[in-house]
Amino acid sequence: MRELFEARSIAVIGASPRPEKVGHVVLRNIIASGYSGELYPVHPKADEILGRRAYPDVMAIPGPVDMAVVVVPSTVVPTVMEQAGEKGVKVAVIISAGFREVGPEGAELERRVGEIASRYGVRVLGPNCLGVISTRNRMNATFTDDFPLSGHVAVTSQSGAMGTILLDWAKGTRIGFSQFVSVGNKLDIDEADLLAYFRDDPDTRVIGMYVEGMRRGREFIEQASSTSRCKPIIALKSGRTSTGAKAASSHTGALSGSDSVYSAAMAEAGVLRVKTLDEFFDLLQAFASMPLPRGDGVAIVTTRAAWGSWPPMPARTTGSPWPASAGRRWKG
Repeated sequence: MRELFEARSIAVIGASPRPEKVGHVVLRNIIASGYSGELYPVHPKADEILGRRAYPDVMAIPGPVDMAVVVVPSTVVPTVMEQAGEKGVKVAVIISAGFREVGPEGAELERRVGEIASRYGVRVLGPNCLGVISTRNRMNATFTDDFPLSGHVAVTSQSGAMGTILLDWAKGTRIGFSQFVSVGNKLDIDEADLLAYFRDDPDTRVIGMYVEGMRRGREFIEQASSTSRCKPIIALKSGRTSTGAKAASSHTGALSGSDSVYSAAMAEAGVLRVKTLDEFFDLLQAFASMPLPRGDGVAIVTTRAAWGSWPPMPARTTGSPWPASAGRRWKG
Protein backbone atom coordinates (compact mmCIF):
# COMPACT_ATOMS: atom_id res chain seq x y z
CA MET A 1 0.00 0.00 0.00
CA ARG A 2 2.96 2.35 0.47
CA GLU A 3 3.22 3.20 -3.23
CA LEU A 4 -0.38 4.46 -3.24
CA PHE A 5 0.52 7.31 -0.89
CA GLU A 6 4.30 7.53 -1.22
CA ALA A 7 4.94 6.87 -4.91
CA ARG A 8 8.38 8.02 -6.04
CA SER A 9 7.30 8.02 -9.69
CA ILE A 10 3.91 8.41 -11.37
CA ALA A 11 2.78 7.80 -14.94
CA VAL A 12 -0.45 9.47 -16.02
CA ILE A 13 -1.72 7.13 -18.73
CA GLY A 14 -4.20 9.09 -20.77
CA ALA A 15 -2.65 12.49 -20.08
CA SER A 16 -3.96 14.95 -22.67
CA PRO A 17 -2.71 18.25 -24.13
CA ARG A 18 -6.36 19.42 -24.23
CA PRO A 19 -7.25 21.37 -21.04
CA GLU A 20 -10.87 20.14 -20.99
CA LYS A 21 -9.86 16.48 -20.77
CA VAL A 22 -9.72 14.65 -17.42
CA GLY A 23 -6.22 13.35 -18.24
CA HIS A 24 -4.99 16.94 -18.58
CA VAL A 25 -6.63 17.98 -15.30
CA VAL A 26 -5.10 15.05 -13.37
CA LEU A 27 -1.61 15.82 -14.69
CA ARG A 28 -2.04 19.53 -13.95
CA ASN A 29 -3.20 18.80 -10.39
CA ILE A 30 -0.23 16.55 -9.65
CA ILE A 31 2.14 19.30 -10.83
CA ALA A 32 0.25 22.08 -9.01
CA SER A 33 0.20 20.16 -5.71
CA GLY A 34 4.01 20.26 -5.62
CA TYR A 35 4.71 16.57 -6.21
CA SER A 36 8.48 16.10 -6.15
CA GLY A 37 8.82 12.62 -7.66
CA GLU A 38 9.27 11.65 -11.28
CA LEU A 39 6.20 12.40 -13.38
CA TYR A 40 5.57 10.87 -16.81
CA PRO A 41 2.66 11.87 -19.09
CA VAL A 42 1.65 9.02 -21.42
CA HIS A 43 -0.05 9.90 -24.73
CA PRO A 44 0.26 8.03 -28.05
CA LYS A 45 0.91 11.17 -30.14
CA ALA A 46 1.98 14.12 -27.97
CA ASP A 47 5.69 14.87 -27.47
CA GLU A 48 5.17 17.20 -24.51
CA ILE A 49 2.31 18.03 -22.13
CA LEU A 50 2.42 20.86 -19.59
CA GLY A 51 6.16 21.17 -20.02
CA ARG A 52 6.80 17.47 -19.37
CA ARG A 53 8.15 15.06 -21.94
CA ALA A 54 5.40 12.64 -22.98
CA TYR A 55 5.79 8.96 -23.84
CA PRO A 56 3.72 6.87 -26.28
CA ASP A 57 3.15 4.11 -23.70
CA VAL A 58 4.28 3.15 -20.23
CA MET A 59 6.87 0.69 -21.61
CA ALA A 60 8.73 3.62 -23.25
CA ILE A 61 9.34 5.34 -19.91
CA PRO A 62 13.07 5.03 -19.11
CA GLY A 63 12.82 4.69 -15.33
CA PRO A 64 10.75 2.61 -12.89
CA VAL A 65 7.10 3.54 -12.28
CA ASP A 66 5.59 3.07 -8.81
CA MET A 67 2.07 4.26 -9.62
CA ALA A 68 0.03 4.57 -12.81
CA VAL A 69 -2.98 6.87 -12.91
CA VAL A 70 -5.20 5.48 -15.67
CA VAL A 71 -7.51 7.89 -17.51
CA VAL A 72 -8.39 6.11 -20.77
CA PRO A 73 -11.65 4.64 -22.14
CA SER A 74 -12.71 1.53 -20.21
CA THR A 75 -12.23 -0.75 -23.23
CA VAL A 76 -8.55 0.23 -23.40
CA VAL A 77 -7.86 -0.37 -19.70
CA PRO A 78 -7.05 -4.13 -20.05
CA THR A 79 -4.32 -3.34 -22.61
CA VAL A 80 -2.95 -0.58 -20.39
CA MET A 81 -2.91 -2.93 -17.39
CA GLU A 82 -0.97 -5.57 -19.34
CA GLN A 83 1.67 -2.94 -20.14
CA ALA A 84 1.70 -1.66 -16.56
CA GLY A 85 2.20 -5.19 -15.28
CA GLU A 86 5.09 -5.82 -17.65
CA LYS A 87 6.63 -2.50 -16.62
CA GLY A 88 6.54 -3.48 -12.96
CA VAL A 89 4.04 -0.85 -11.80
CA LYS A 90 3.15 -1.40 -8.13
CA VAL A 91 -0.29 0.25 -7.99
CA ALA A 92 -2.79 1.49 -10.57
CA VAL A 93 -5.34 4.21 -9.82
CA ILE A 94 -8.06 3.60 -12.42
CA ILE A 95 -10.15 6.76 -12.70
CA SER A 96 -11.89 5.51 -15.86
CA ALA A 97 -15.58 4.61 -15.54
CA GLY A 98 -17.66 2.13 -17.55
CA PHE A 99 -17.25 -1.03 -15.49
CA ARG A 100 -19.46 -2.92 -13.03
CA GLU A 101 -21.59 0.14 -12.40
CA VAL A 102 -22.97 0.07 -15.97
CA GLY A 103 -24.10 -3.56 -16.12
CA PRO A 104 -22.99 -7.12 -17.08
CA GLU A 105 -20.63 -6.11 -19.92
CA GLY A 106 -18.89 -3.63 -17.67
CA ALA A 107 -18.69 -6.23 -14.91
CA GLU A 108 -16.96 -8.67 -17.28
CA LEU A 109 -14.52 -5.95 -18.31
CA GLU A 110 -13.78 -5.25 -14.65
CA ARG A 111 -13.22 -8.95 -14.02
CA ARG A 112 -10.65 -9.04 -16.85
CA VAL A 113 -8.83 -6.04 -15.41
CA GLY A 114 -8.74 -7.74 -12.01
CA GLU A 115 -7.35 -10.95 -13.49
CA ILE A 116 -4.57 -9.07 -15.27
CA ALA A 117 -3.69 -7.06 -12.16
CA SER A 118 -3.61 -10.21 -10.02
CA ARG A 119 -1.37 -12.00 -12.51
CA TYR A 120 1.23 -9.23 -12.33
CA GLY A 121 0.80 -8.35 -8.66
CA VAL A 122 -0.48 -4.83 -9.34
CA ARG A 123 -2.71 -3.34 -6.63
CA VAL A 124 -5.73 -1.45 -8.01
CA LEU A 125 -7.62 1.55 -6.66
CA GLY A 126 -10.97 1.96 -8.41
CA PRO A 127 -12.04 1.76 -11.16
CA ASN A 128 -14.63 4.53 -11.46
CA CYS A 129 -13.00 6.68 -8.79
CA LEU A 130 -11.90 10.26 -8.17
CA GLY A 131 -8.31 9.35 -7.29
CA VAL A 132 -6.03 9.79 -4.27
CA ILE A 133 -4.48 12.69 -2.33
CA SER A 134 -1.57 12.62 0.11
CA THR A 135 -0.89 16.00 1.69
CA ARG A 136 2.32 14.77 3.34
CA ASN A 137 3.78 13.91 -0.04
CA ARG A 138 2.22 16.86 -1.86
CA MET A 139 0.36 14.65 -4.29
CA ASN A 140 -3.06 15.39 -5.76
CA ALA A 141 -3.72 12.53 -8.17
CA THR A 142 -7.40 13.40 -8.69
CA PHE A 143 -9.40 15.49 -11.13
CA THR A 144 -10.48 17.97 -8.45
CA ASP A 145 -8.23 20.93 -7.71
CA ASP A 146 -9.38 21.19 -4.06
CA PHE A 147 -6.07 20.28 -2.44
CA PRO A 148 -6.73 20.27 1.33
CA LEU A 149 -4.55 21.66 4.06
CA SER A 150 -2.17 19.23 5.73
CA GLY A 151 -3.78 17.77 8.84
CA HIS A 152 -4.77 14.64 10.71
CA VAL A 153 -8.02 13.44 9.10
CA ALA A 154 -7.89 10.50 6.67
CA VAL A 155 -11.00 10.12 4.51
CA THR A 156 -12.21 7.37 2.19
CA SER A 157 -15.25 7.69 -0.04
CA GLN A 158 -16.89 5.17 -2.32
CA SER A 159 -18.57 8.05 -4.12
CA GLY A 160 -16.55 10.57 -6.11
CA ALA A 161 -19.31 13.16 -5.72
CA MET A 162 -19.31 12.72 -1.95
CA GLY A 163 -15.53 12.94 -2.06
CA THR A 164 -15.72 16.40 -3.61
CA ILE A 165 -18.22 17.45 -0.92
CA LEU A 166 -15.79 16.32 1.77
CA LEU A 167 -12.93 18.22 0.14
CA ASP A 168 -15.11 21.34 -0.15
CA TRP A 169 -15.99 21.02 3.54
CA ALA A 170 -12.32 20.69 4.50
CA LYS A 171 -11.50 23.80 2.49
CA GLY A 172 -14.35 25.82 4.01
CA THR A 173 -13.63 24.80 7.62
CA ARG A 174 -9.83 24.71 7.22
CA ILE A 175 -9.73 21.16 8.58
CA GLY A 176 -6.56 19.46 7.37
CA PHE A 177 -6.42 16.02 5.76
CA SER A 178 -3.58 13.54 5.97
CA GLN A 179 -4.92 11.33 3.17
CA PHE A 180 -7.95 11.27 0.89
CA VAL A 181 -8.96 8.19 -1.09
CA SER A 182 -11.82 7.63 -3.51
CA VAL A 183 -12.27 3.85 -3.73
CA GLY A 184 -14.93 3.70 -6.48
CA ASN A 185 -15.91 0.15 -7.43
CA LYS A 186 -13.33 -1.42 -5.09
CA LEU A 187 -12.05 -4.00 -7.53
CA ASP A 188 -9.10 -4.55 -5.19
CA ILE A 189 -8.19 -1.91 -2.59
CA ASP A 190 -11.02 -1.34 -0.12
CA GLU A 191 -11.67 0.04 3.36
CA ALA A 192 -10.00 -2.93 5.08
CA ASP A 193 -6.73 -2.32 3.22
CA LEU A 194 -6.85 1.39 3.95
CA LEU A 195 -7.57 0.90 7.65
CA ALA A 196 -4.46 -1.27 7.92
CA TYR A 197 -2.40 1.56 6.41
CA PHE A 198 -4.04 4.39 8.37
CA ARG A 199 -3.56 2.53 11.66
CA ASP A 200 0.22 2.97 11.39
CA ASP A 201 0.17 6.33 9.61
CA PRO A 202 1.69 8.86 12.06
CA ASP A 203 -0.14 11.78 10.42
CA THR A 204 -3.63 10.26 10.83
CA ARG A 205 -5.56 10.74 14.08
CA VAL A 206 -9.14 10.15 12.93
CA ILE A 207 -10.60 8.21 9.99
CA GLY A 208 -13.79 9.04 8.13
CA MET A 209 -15.47 6.63 5.72
CA TYR A 210 -18.37 7.09 3.30
CA VAL A 211 -19.55 3.58 2.43
CA GLU A 212 -22.11 2.40 -0.13
CA GLY A 213 -21.49 -1.35 0.09
CA MET A 214 -18.95 -3.90 1.22
CA ARG A 215 -17.84 -7.31 -0.03
CA ARG A 216 -15.13 -8.24 2.50
CA GLY A 217 -17.08 -7.88 5.72
CA ARG A 218 -14.90 -10.18 7.83
CA GLU A 219 -11.68 -8.41 6.82
CA PHE A 220 -13.26 -5.03 7.50
CA ILE A 221 -14.26 -6.06 11.02
CA GLU A 222 -10.78 -7.41 11.74
CA GLN A 223 -9.02 -4.27 10.55
CA ALA A 224 -11.55 -1.89 12.08
CA SER A 225 -11.41 -3.68 15.44
CA SER A 226 -7.63 -3.29 15.55
CA THR A 227 -7.65 0.30 14.31
CA SER A 228 -10.49 1.60 16.50
CA ARG A 229 -8.47 0.72 19.60
CA CYS A 230 -6.04 3.54 18.78
CA LYS A 231 -7.86 5.82 16.33
CA PRO A 232 -11.57 6.74 16.05
CA ILE A 233 -13.38 5.61 12.88
CA ILE A 234 -16.45 7.54 11.76
CA ALA A 235 -18.66 5.92 9.09
CA LEU A 236 -21.52 7.32 7.03
CA LYS A 237 -23.29 4.42 5.32
CA SER A 238 -25.67 5.06 2.42
CA GLY A 239 -28.43 2.70 1.29
CA ARG A 240 -30.31 2.67 4.60
CA THR A 241 -33.56 2.31 2.64
CA SER A 242 -34.38 0.14 -0.38
CA THR A 243 -34.35 3.25 -2.59
CA GLY A 244 -30.93 4.28 -1.30
CA ALA A 245 -29.56 0.77 -1.80
CA LYS A 246 -30.77 0.80 -5.42
CA ALA A 247 -29.12 4.17 -6.01
CA ALA A 248 -25.82 2.91 -4.58
CA SER A 249 -25.91 -0.14 -6.85
CA SER A 250 -26.39 2.01 -9.96
CA HIS A 251 -23.60 4.33 -8.87
CA THR A 252 -20.68 2.01 -8.08
CA GLY A 253 -22.24 -1.42 -8.51
CA ALA A 254 -22.33 -1.76 -4.71
CA LEU A 255 -24.39 -4.47 -3.03
CA SER A 256 -25.70 -2.61 -0.02
CA GLY A 257 -27.14 -5.52 1.98
CA SER A 258 -29.09 -5.43 5.25
CA ASP A 259 -28.76 -2.08 7.00
CA SER A 260 -29.19 -3.65 10.44
CA VAL A 261 -26.30 -6.03 9.76
CA TYR A 262 -24.07 -3.13 8.78
CA SER A 263 -24.96 -1.35 12.02
CA ALA A 264 -24.23 -4.48 14.06
CA ALA A 265 -20.92 -5.13 12.31
CA MET A 266 -19.71 -1.56 12.71
CA ALA A 267 -20.68 -1.50 16.36
CA GLU A 268 -18.88 -4.83 16.89
CA ALA A 269 -15.73 -3.32 15.38
CA GLY A 270 -15.89 -0.10 17.38
CA VAL A 271 -16.85 2.05 14.39
CA LEU A 272 -18.99 5.12 15.13
CA ARG A 273 -21.76 5.08 12.55
CA VAL A 274 -23.58 8.34 11.90
CA LYS A 275 -26.82 8.94 10.02
CA THR A 276 -26.30 12.39 8.53
CA LEU A 277 -23.58 14.33 6.79
CA ASP A 278 -23.72 16.99 9.51
CA GLU A 279 -22.98 14.36 12.18
CA PHE A 280 -20.15 13.06 10.03
CA PHE A 281 -18.58 16.51 9.74
CA ASP A 282 -19.09 17.29 13.44
CA LEU A 283 -17.37 14.14 14.69
CA LEU A 284 -14.47 14.42 12.25
CA GLN A 285 -13.90 18.01 13.34
CA ALA A 286 -14.19 17.15 17.03
CA PHE A 287 -11.77 14.24 16.92
CA ALA A 288 -9.33 16.17 14.72
CA SER A 289 -9.30 19.09 17.15
CA MET A 290 -9.42 17.37 20.56
CA PRO A 291 -7.38 14.60 22.22
CA LEU A 292 -8.93 11.18 22.80
CA PRO A 293 -10.18 10.37 26.33
CA ARG A 294 -7.51 8.69 28.46
CA GLY A 295 -9.90 6.17 30.00
CA ASP A 296 -13.46 4.88 30.05
CA GLY A 297 -14.72 7.08 32.91
CA VAL A 298 -17.61 8.56 30.95
CA ALA A 299 -20.84 9.66 32.66
CA ILE A 300 -24.09 10.07 30.71
CA VAL A 301 -26.71 12.59 31.85
CA THR A 302 -29.94 12.50 29.87
CA THR A 303 -33.57 13.45 30.30
CA ARG A 304 -34.71 10.36 28.41
CA ALA A 305 -33.63 6.81 29.18
CA ALA A 306 -33.69 5.71 25.54
CA TRP A 307 -31.04 8.29 24.63
CA GLY A 308 -28.60 6.88 27.17
CA SER A 309 -28.80 3.22 26.11
CA TRP A 310 -27.32 1.24 23.23
CA PRO A 311 -29.82 -1.08 21.45
CA PRO A 312 -29.12 -4.83 21.20
CA MET A 313 -27.51 -6.02 18.02
CA PRO A 314 -29.49 -8.21 15.57
CA ALA A 315 -28.57 -11.79 14.80
CA ARG A 316 -26.55 -12.66 11.73
CA THR A 317 -28.44 -12.42 8.45
CA THR A 318 -28.27 -15.39 6.05
CA GLY A 319 -25.88 -14.72 3.19
CA SER A 320 -24.28 -11.76 4.97
CA PRO A 321 -20.58 -10.97 4.36
CA TRP A 322 -20.15 -10.46 8.11
CA PRO A 323 -18.96 -13.10 10.62
CA ALA A 324 -21.39 -14.47 13.18
CA SER A 325 -19.76 -12.40 15.95
CA ALA A 326 -21.31 -9.30 14.37
CA GLY A 327 -24.59 -10.25 16.00
CA ARG A 328 -23.29 -9.76 19.57
CA ARG A 329 -24.16 -6.73 21.64
CA TRP A 330 -21.35 -4.19 21.51
CA LYS A 331 -19.86 -3.60 24.97
CA GLY A 332 -18.23 -0.27 24.02
